[in-house]
Amino acid sequence: MDLQLTGRRAIVTGASRGIGRATALGLAAEGARVALVARDREALEATATAVRGLGGEALVQPADTRDDAAVRAMVAAVVDAWGGVDVLVNAAARPASSAAVPALADLSDDALRSELETKVLGYLRCARAVAPTMITAGWGRIINVSGLNARLSGSLVGSVRNVAVAAMTKNLADELGPAGITVTVVHPGTTVTDALPGRLADRAAREGTTLDELTARLAGATSIGRLVTAEEVADVITFLASPRSAAITGDAVAVGGGTRGTIHY
Repeated sequence: MDLQLTGRRAIVTGASRGIGRATALGLAAEGARVALVARDREALEATATAVRGLGGEALVQPADTRDDAAVRAMVAAVVDAWGGVDVLVNAAARPASSAAVPALADLSDDALRSELETKVLGYLRCARAVAPTMITAGWGRIINVSGLNARLSGSLVGSVRNVAVAAMTKNLADELGPAGITVTVVHPGTTVTDALPGRLADRAAREGTTLDELTARLAGATSIGRLVTAEEVADVITFLASPRSAAITGDAVAVGGGTRGTIHY
């Protein structure tokens, strides 16, 4: 299937690592031009080298999505370079913590405030900045990377930040849909990235188990019996970024390999 992404202009936040980096490579492999956004220029340059190795065009744009002025300047630079933005993938957020979940009495305001500032408001700032150029063009795709904690209890901060992203997604989809813009949210679960072994090792040590036992337990909780990779999540995001995904908007797509024993309808 031709995803019709050749020449499309995409911004990917969080492009220095993990799902964001994999998505940038996935879009580039389909012929899209990719603006790479994160705070670490050196890491972005490494992603840009990988994009160019695929024959793609990359634009490195370091920015902190917690800063609205920085976000607006970043989008303006991309529009100045390429004439517009067709696709926004919001992935600039901290991965779900592998630390012990604090009890209510130990949960600080800042623990939640910092997550809302980065993930919810950061995504909103980027969407707000790209929307005018998409509206003018009469077409656009916005994909928000959230997480399966939106469907699980056990981490108040994780649930609230991810549910908030899903709620924002639906509101933006309804507002922007008449202008030809779709907005979707994907919910990864525990995803295989370069950083995952270290995070799981810390958790295994805290829980008094081995890394292999913990990994097997997490894999066994999925319908497919294994953990999904960042590249597999990126494949779904790349499809949602394409014209082929026109029938999907405002909805959440789980990309965690299936959660055993639950039904969503």
